[in-house]
Amino acid sequence: MLLNQFLILGALLFCMGVYGVLTRKNAVMVLLSIELILNSVNINLLAFDAMTGNSDGNVFALFIIAVAAAEVGVGLAMVLLIFRNRKNISLDDLSEMKG
Repeated sequence: MLLNQFLILGALLFCMGVYGVLTRKNAVMVLLSIELILNSVNINLLAFDAMTGNSDGNVFALFIIAVAAAEVGVGLAMVLLIFRNRKNISLDDLSEMKG
C-alpha cells in the first residue's frame, strides 16, 4: 500500500475526531473522539516510520498509546463520579462547575 493511503486515512480519522469533540454533548462521546484523534496520529507515525525505516515512529506510538490509556482511565473515572452525583453526563450541565 502507498503512504498516501495511510495519510488520507489518518486525516479522515483526525477530522472525524475533531468534529466529534466540537459537536458532541455527551462526555463519553467526547472521550471516544479524543481516542480517534490519538489513533490517527499513531497511524501517521507508523506510516512515516515504515517509509523511513527507523524505529522512532514506533517509540512515539507506544508513548501515545500509554497516554491514551491513562486518559481513558482518568476520564472515565471523572465521568462516573459526575454521573453518580448528577445522574447526567451532558457537558452542557457541567457549566455550573466553573469557578
